Amino acid sequence: MANIGSYFSIVAIFFFALFTTSPSLCLAVRKFLSSETDTKFIKTWCDATTYPDLCFVTFSSYAAEIQDSPKTLTTKSLFVALNSTRLASKNLTDISKTQGLKPRETEALQDCVEEIGDSIDELKRSIVEMDETAGKSFAFRMSDIQTWVSAALTDEDTCMDGFSETATDGDVKANMRTLIEKVAHLTSISLAFVNHYAGANK
Repeated sequence: MANIGSYFSIVAIFFFALFTTSPSLCLAVRKFLSSETDTKFIKTWCDATTYPDLCFVTFSSYAAEIQDSPKTLTTKSLFVALNSTRLASKNLTDISKTQGLKPRETEALQDCVEEIGDSIDELKRSIVEMDETAGKSFAFRMSDIQTWVSAALTDEDTCMDGFSETATDGDVKANMRTLIEKVAHLTSISLAFVNHYAGANK
């Protein structure tokens, strides 16, 4: 037992000397441990969403920025949803100008672009409101954000429904559905975070 105690004492002295003489190594270890904590925080929040795998893959890369801040995670989710929606809008607009589309396909695409445009506006309003600190109460602000993000998700679902009900080409329908589903899933995750953040701070 004495030998074991001596062994651990030597190991402890070694690591103490290593960390005190190598600040960069100590900082690297601290960053690693902090990163582990941050990703656990993100995973906990993601596990409460409808799409936990997509959620964790998306937001774990922002762990150093988010750390363990519910507000930062919620705001970041709104930005991610907004950027994804903007990209989808651009792609939909480009596809709607493609030659050879059936009139009904063009109409469905144009309707979808309009719905996605509304979704972009609602997400932008939500981001602005998240940064507001004066005027309305926290509960009132969060209620507005919940309403807007929920409306954005409804707009995206309406877009998908439009393609499901349209006699569009199989490839067009599949491509559009894949594009909009990703946007809708990210918006759904953001709405779950907004609800969680609002509920935890009542």
